Amino acid sequence: MLTWKDVIEFTIKGNPKPDRRVEKTETEWKAILTPEQFRVTRKAGTEAPHSGALCSRYDSGKYNCVCCNTPLFDSTIKFNSGTSWPSFSQPIKKNAVKYRRDNSFGMIRVEVQCNTCDAHQGHVFPDGPEPSGLRYCINSESMFLQTEDMQTN
Repeated sequence: MLTWKDVIEFTIKGNPKPDRRVEKTETEWKAILTPEQFRVTRKAGTEAPHSGALCSRYDSGKYNCVCCNTPLFDSTIKFNSGTSWPSFSQPIKKNAVKYRRDNSFGMIRVEVQCNTCDAHQGHVFPDGPEPSGLRYCINSESMFLQTEDMQTN
């Protein structure tokens, strides 16, 4: 189980190696993403509070990166944080996401990206539920819910 200490160490010493890499040009990303998905995932944008389709969904399944289909979070670790964005307490596995120090907007935060394709997902904070204490605050536009009855690509 990852903790805040692990997250900080990843930002300093480097992230775990992903299982695979997906790299595309900006033109290729624009061709497969909606304009809002592109803005959020490729330009590190944030969707408006309460606007995400996945905020109040709690169906069973996996939350996959909208850019490369990599599973990032599981529905069993999703919780209602009251923050207006989908929240999770752990990634689906240690190397699913990567962490980057984010000094934008006059504050220090830890950005969460898909470790496979570098898509911006959101941020992680040390104010989540026990036992990890982590709260991954993720944009709905950056992922999709793959339910048990859906087939993978």
